[in-house]
Amino acid sequence: MNDPKRVEEAIANERPSVILLDVVMPDRNGFQVCRELKSNSEFNTIPVIFGDEQRFAKRQVLGRTAGADGYVTKPFTREELLRAVRRFA
Repeated sequence: MNDPKRVEEAIANERPSVILLDVVMPDRNGFQVCRELKSNSEFNTIPVIFGDEQRFAKRQVLGRTAGADGYVTKPFTREELLRAVRRFA
C-alpha cells in the first residue's frame, strides 16, 4: 500500500495481522496514521510496527506515544523485520 490517504481502506479490505508503517510518508506521517488507527475500534487491536532511520531515535518515543507496538530501525535486515513481525503474529 503506497497511499497514506487510503490506509484505512486497504486495512479494511485486506485485514492484515500486523501493520508496518514508515514514519515519513506524503500527506500524513506515520504518527498521524498510527494515532488514527489506534483510535478506531475496527483497527486498534492490529499491532503497528514503525520503520525509521536510527539517527532519529527520539521518534521512537513519538511512535510509542502514537500507539506503535514495535519499532525497527533502518537499515534493517530481513531477519530483524521478521523477528519484529513474529512478536505479533
